Amino acid sequence: MTEDNRRGADGNEIALEADRQDGAKRHSPSVARNREPILAAFRKYMPQTGLFLEIASGTGEHGAYISSEMPEIEWLPSDPDEACRESIAAWGEDVPGGRMRLPLAINVMDYGWWDSEDITGVNGMVCINMLHITPIEAAQGLFRGAAGILAVGQRLFLYGPFSRKGEMVESNSRFDADLKRRNANWGVRDLEDEIVPLGSHHALHLVAVEEMPANNLVVVFEKG
Repeated sequence: MTEDNRRGADGNEIALEADRQDGAKRHSPSVARNREPILAAFRKYMPQTGLFLEIASGTGEHGAYISSEMPEIEWLPSDPDEACRESIAAWGEDVPGGRMRLPLAINVMDYGWWDSEDITGVNGMVCINMLHITPIEAAQGLFRGAAGILAVGQRLFLYGPFSRKGEMVESNSRFDADLKRRNANWGVRDLEDEIVPLGSHHALHLVAVEEMPANNLVVVFEKG
């Protein structure tokens, strides 16, 4: 089961686990548990150099960890929430060489967000633990933006819980029910029935699915 703390695409706080705060830095317990498998998958499926745009960066810990461990990349984080951006900026100060840039205030539900002059030279995109705690319109906006930003052959890297052809493990089923109790527009998305068709509609084709700890998946799309 995947849990984290952040604000949704509408800016409302989503408290799915108890985090702690150290100055501006927010600490999510789930990051400590899953950052190493995510890094390993990122190294496996994404380029080893270049600039990566992260959508819904939350606390900023994943971006700080990946960019610290991969000295040939730069990280461009983003989040619609101001408090999250403060945390992201604080974590970014720990990344050597200033390779984690100041966060952008991107809300993927805003049409045309991908046309920002601040988004240039991107070599790939990343979105961790967002799709299940936002309306489906956020997924649509993510893929629409990826289609506008990525060049042919570049990739979108996703992580989180998914169902597969209408089926999911029991822990994710309970998680899905809890999400929908909190907000009827949230829920664990179905990879084959919802996300893959959405990607195909925007010329983003599924190239990899890898099982991760706690019944999560890494899902990678490539621009065709």
